[in-house]
Amino acid sequence: MKNLICLAVIAILAPREFVNCQGGTSFQKNIKVAIVQNPYAGDRASTEMQEGPGIIAASGIDKMLSDMDIEVKIQPTVKLSPEEEREYGQWNRFGMANGHLGEVVSASLKENYFPVGFLANCSSLMGMLAGLQRSGPGEDPLKVGLIFIDAHGDFNTPETTLSGMLGGMPVAVSAGHCLTRLRLQSGLDPALPEESIVLACVRDTDPLEQERIDSSLVGLISVDDIRNLTDNIHTQMQRLSEASDLIYIHIDMDVLDPKEVSGHPLTVPNGPTSLELAGALEVMFKYEKAAALGIASYPYRDDDDGISMKAVHNLVVGAINGLQGNR
Repeated sequence: MKNLICLAVIAILAPREFVNCQGGTSFQKNIKVAIVQNPYAGDRASTEMQEGPGIIAASGIDKMLSDMDIEVKIQPTVKLSPEEEREYGQWNRFGMANGHLGEVVSASLKENYFPVGFLANCSSLMGMLAGLQRSGPGEDPLKVGLIFIDAHGDFNTPETTLSGMLGGMPVAVSAGHCLTRLRLQSGLDPALPEESIVLACVRDTDPLEQERIDSSLVGLISVDDIRNLTDNIHTQMQRLSEASDLIYIHIDMDVLDPKEVSGHPLTVPNGPTSLELAGALEVMFKYEKAAALGIASYPYRDDDDGISMKAVHNLVVGAINGLQGNR
């Protein structure tokens, strides 16, 4: 597979000066990034582990961040212990892997690194959230808010799903609506209150899943909000900032314009471009409590032209630009 290093992105990374939300100028200050990888997928219908996270980590993103004078640490890839390797059951094994993911994220935050998670799919959501939840100075879990950016709601339960895919349930699991054992294995305890969750760019849901969203307390950000950087982004970020200690921003790459993720099996029309979404990420990460980024389901099997990899880089750059504005 051709895996372009995306040299064109270097031009995007070059600026050191950024305008902040108040119209002033901010400069980069001591940003440290920890690259976290979870290749476990938890998908009973596919292979247990995916290559996408490792391919992204090896794509030159660490060098580009280093060229911005950002300290980069590539954390060890999530791996089951020898004892855990003897366990069976895809969801059981995935829960254990998610638990390790949370440990890596928590340790990174405690060392003042900004975690950037490269994830096989959205089922790693619980592990990323658990890591933020357990990153405080004491035993008490922190309050975590979630911006979930996906073409799909992932708000199904085993009772409402039409596909049976675990990947269509992680937001519901994180909210404590189903699969409690998997959530607890992942280290996420307590579950997130519905009002601490915001779904962004969702435009393809199952009928019963949409009923669940409509009757819930989750917030919503539309594709048009992302494209036009409307006040609703600020409204939702401010709301989560007031209610949470930390905010996690999670992206499934199927949210993007299908032209940028043509190899993804679950593309949906009318998605934002990676540059449009990067602009929204810059806004979100200017909020001080925005503490981690996750990018899931890179279509590594069909990205010979490197377009999807460039999209990944664009998204990371958008988040880093926002961090530079809040320092």
